[in-house]
Amino acid sequence: MPSGLFCASFTLVDHPCEKCGVAVEDGRPFCPHCRAPQIHVQIAIPEGETTAALNEAAAGLPVPAHLADFGGSAALHPAISDRNVAVRAALKAGLFGILIGMIPVLGLVLTGSLAVYFYRREKGFAPPIGLGAQLGGAAGVVVFAVNALFTIPIIVFHAQQQCIDRLTEAAGKFGINTSTPQFQEGIRGLFTVSGLATSFVIALLLASAGGALAAAIFRPSSRP
Repeated sequence: MPSGLFCASFTLVDHPCEKCGVAVEDGRPFCPHCRAPQIHVQIAIPEGETTAALNEAAAGLPVPAHLADFGGSAALHPAISDRNVAVRAALKAGLFGILIGMIPVLGLVLTGSLAVYFYRREKGFAPPIGLGAQLGGAAGVVVFAVNALFTIPIIVFHAQQQCIDRLTEAAGKFGINTSTPQFQEGIRGLFTVSGLATSFVIALLLASAGGALAAAIFRPSSRP
């Protein structure tokens, strides 16, 4: 047995028993009345071993994520990392959506799908359908926000007619019948406050549908 690990001290009791109070003769190991032991044993643990044991116990305790590598370049929390990836995916898809969003209906659906694609490419796996819809909806909001930056000044400075004439001329070059009441009403509605609100809802719904559809397509099959 290592030296210093275990030591015992024997104290002769010539006073009343600590348990029952009956006088005990010197040298007797037990009280004659209650049979309580009269020899006291103490175990001494060296200070170095105590410190080592405490260090081992502390090493086994989990360290909170926000305290890990405190004072250095700590890794991002997984939730923060996922949110950053989602924001980047939505922004990139929204920027592409400014161009492909010119395709009626299908362009916004493709914009939402692109957001899921960019998320999957960076994370390595497809998001759940719910998150896919959120990614697509965020990309649709980006498309609407960029378009609104150009539309709002036109409304403020009452330049709607000039823009309507240019858009009508451009649509005619693509073979679109611009003389129908539906076309005229639709193009004028683009430059009104209610038209902006309608555009926002349409962009949000179509892009969200595209994101949910892409997440469902990219989702791995559950079959073995």
